Amino acid sequence: MSSAYRPGQVADLLGVSVDTVRRWCDDGRLPTVRTEGGHRLVSGPGLARYLRGRAAAFEADGLPAQSARNRFTGVVTRVERDTLSAVVEIQSGRHRIVSLMTRDAADELDLEEGDLAVAAVKATTVVVEVPDR
Repeated sequence: MSSAYRPGQVADLLGVSVDTVRRWCDDGRLPTVRTEGGHRLVSGPGLARYLRGRAAAFEADGLPAQSARNRFTGVVTRVERDTLSAVVEIQSGRHRIVSLMTRDAADELDLEEGDLAVAAVKATTVVVEVPDR
């Protein structure tokens, strides 16, 4: 088998409980195999198929159309302004996105802690890393 994950790893990756992952396995949503010791492993390709078929992430209504496909809707957890710049932190699910922008931009958006916001990421370079195997 190519990549395989323990239910606890899948739970951590998706931000759900291990019991939820086990139910998905029992329902046949996630293909599994058993190790010689009887432990369940989730197929990497099966997990990828499941994730592709999941509903899209939450997006706020009223967003203008744009070409960026990598949008992370979340809650503003920090806004630090100085005279020229602002640091804005958004928590989107398990992901923390930090943006450095001009103070004018943060002021125009009237960004405050607790606001709903969308981080749109448009990059020409995306670095992909894999852990040691």
